[in-house]
Amino acid sequence: MSQSYLSRRTVLQGLGVSMALPWLEAMGPATSWAAAGSSTKNPAPNRMAFFYVPNGVNMADWTPSQDGPLSEQLPHILEPLRPFKQDLLVLTGLTADKARSHGDGAGDHARALAAFLTGAQPRKTDGTDIRAGISVDQVAAARLASETRLPSLELGCEAGAMAGNCDSGYSCVYSSTMSWRSATQPLPKEVNPKLVFERLFSAGPDPKLAERIARRKSVLDFVLEDSRGLKKQLGVSDQRKLDEYFAAVRDIEQRIDRAEKMPPIPAPAGAVTPTQIPAQYEEHVRMMYDLIVLAFQADVTRVVTYVLANEGSNRPYPFIGVREGHHDLSHHGNDPKKKEKIRDINTFHTKQFAYFLGKLKSIPEGDGTLLDHVMLVYGSGNSDGNRHNHDDLPILFAGHGCGMVKPGRHIRYPNETPLNNLWISMLDRMNIQVATLGDSTGALPGLGG
Repeated sequence: MSQSYLSRRTVLQGLGVSMALPWLEAMGPATSWAAAGSSTKNPAPNRMAFFYVPNGVNMADWTPSQDGPLSEQLPHILEPLRPFKQDLLVLTGLTADKARSHGDGAGDHARALAAFLTGAQPRKTDGTDIRAGISVDQVAAARLASETRLPSLELGCEAGAMAGNCDSGYSCVYSSTMSWRSATQPLPKEVNPKLVFERLFSAGPDPKLAERIARRKSVLDFVLEDSRGLKKQLGVSDQRKLDEYFAAVRDIEQRIDRAEKMPPIPAPAGAVTPTQIPAQYEEHVRMMYDLIVLAFQADVTRVVTYVLANEGSNRPYPFIGVREGHHDLSHHGNDPKKKEKIRDINTFHTKQFAYFLGKLKSIPEGDGTLLDHVMLVYGSGNSDGNRHNHDDLPILFAGHGCGMVKPGRHIRYPNETPLNNLWISMLDRMNIQVATLGDSTGALPGLGG
């Protein structure tokens, strides 16, 4: 007997909006999500995302003491991630060689971020003749562009200039941009959650979209009629999934609306305060994480980059008792008190990442959860911020990559192993084969066990 399935490209339409749907049982066998031509029976499409934290970390509080299976007690910075121990790989020994000087002098912060996903030496200039290399996310985005509505998302929590001198003669674009479409085409990140939300759920250029925004109505109000018709075709389990998805969308809308209405924190004299961005950094970070979850859940995109703060950021963290600037503290000179504060900042960031992993793991998809169907890399292009070294980087891999990765371990690679070897291996697990990328020398062994 033949059976008619709901297309997984089904969207709900409304006045100027288009809402993609999460995977539903009515869309047919879970294996239909697998990449075209793939022989693996993936329960859902594989996704990749890259999360960057600046100024390195306090490595003594990051690196597990033993190789192999992760122990019950994780290092201090990784301790918030303990509930997800079996979903993590701690990768030690990877190097971003092109973040080093190679005769260009100072500028380690600019080079660290520019080389992180490209493996290319950025040209030292503060003019318009910028040059780095194509980043791994954009290699994937170019190959997957026909599969999703958005090829990729570039997000951040700290605005950055795209010109000017920000680090010892390096253009500001290098310090604030992780994603590069080509060697000369950096992709600026979006830091406003409201604009990200509209990008995810707008139906494209449409004058009616402005009308919807002006009336301050939820996207759900405009797809309500379409959703009623869809629900009649769904079973009880799918109806519950759809309700949960709608609830998540509504929650983010309400949080964006509250953030806009909250009184801003007074800025120093002469400073320009951004609008429509949460005043509290933690709320800003989490709201962006929630938007990534929605983007993956609805298969709007399969490629994301997220810069939590620009490289060299001197943001203070008074809400965790750290009033000094992050960059200033990173030059700790082995002062125990400064290193402790760096550790606190690093731990704050991993707590937010743990929040994100929890969201992914709570959402069923196919024969597992969203966390089973992603490859996430969290880390920095600097190791010890005091030494500005770019070897033995703090790199954390999360997710199961549709069963192609075996987490729950600490893997120690020979020092000077190119970070880009990891990117080559991830692309391969997205059914994207490239011979080289940046300074890669081959695939990274051991990820699959």
